[in-house]
Amino acid sequence: MIDHIVLVKFGESTTQEQLSEVVTRFKALKPHLTGIVDLQAGLNFSEKNQGYQVVLSVRFEDRAALEAYGPNPQHQEVAAYIREVGRVDSIVVDIEI
Repeated sequence: MIDHIVLVKFGESTTQEQLSEVVTRFKALKPHLTGIVDLQAGLNFSEKNQGYQVVLSVRFEDRAALEAYGPNPQHQEVAAYIREVGRVDSIVVDIEI
């Protein structure tokens, strides 16, 4: 299995409503993706967050499912929205478990 974790930092102009919408749109991806074991998203409330406000996590059955995820049209729509509402930076971690 593969855990794919993304931390996203947004600009100062991004609203709480937009951050919540990112989480909602990401969670809505699950039925559109194959090879998904689990999908989680939420707002980061850690005091050590270094400005990364949103956490996205997907557990895939295998690397092939992870590779299919990137170009998936529904995933690309969410990624476009994230950029549209002010993504400044992101950190991606992929681990095999």
